[in-house]
Amino acid sequence: MTDVIAIIPARAGSKSILDKNITCLSRHPLIAYSIAAAQLSTEIDRVIVSTDSEQYAKIAIKYGAEVPFLRPQEFATDASTDRDFLVHAMEWFDDNESQTAEYWVHLRPTTPLRDPVLIDKAIKTIQQRKDATSLRSGHKASESPFKWFRKDSSGFFKGILAKVNNSESYNLPKETFEDVYIPNGYVDVVRKSYILSNDTIHGERMIAFESPVCTEVDSVEEFEYIQYQISKNGVPLIKYLDNYLLSEDK
Repeated sequence: MTDVIAIIPARAGSKSILDKNITCLSRHPLIAYSIAAAQLSTEIDRVIVSTDSEQYAKIAIKYGAEVPFLRPQEFATDASTDRDFLVHAMEWFDDNESQTAEYWVHLRPTTPLRDPVLIDKAIKTIQQRKDATSLRSGHKASESPFKWFRKDSSGFFKGILAKVNNSESYNLPKETFEDVYIPNGYVDVVRKSYILSNDTIHGERMIAFESPVCTEVDSVEEFEYIQYQISKNGVPLIKYLDNYLLSEDK
């Protein structure tokens, strides 16, 4: 029985980087890294790409993912939510296959550098917590946002928090505040039974999964930084992708 599906959303078009999801990153398209990480997981049974593009679908299939459907355009706009494509995929499987996975591992292509071992750890973590509605990854913020400012309509900075112990909150040491985590798309896991019976996808019992600090690709500068990381440190996923393509060409 398929109990865990990895779903990789990859709609066509991007305003920050043209065709970002298939832009080449060290010999391979960005989406290939998420496909590879899912394939190397020992806990994931199937790897699905949800896309509205025939071109993207062909690339995903070339790298070993399944593309059993094309996402309807109504769920592939700038205003579309994660819930839109997740519900569409889950309902498609309900309508077309006899068994559907309960756990769906949401891997965004914009976070390409992952360790499959941590993906497996995240899956096992939520499977052991039947009271959890979801799991989301995040890394600890190096600076506390409680020390940041808002700008009011008159052009003045205002602290995000009110005074703390009669002191200006933004001038207090960062140790004054609790840790804050930045969601990063490293690995999120949702439950089909929860999503299809609620209007939200993560719910109030969202497991906090602390991941390594990672960079998401939302700009040319971030893309170049990840390229620099790869050139400096190397990435095991690239060796896997190189070998996978060689085996497919034989």
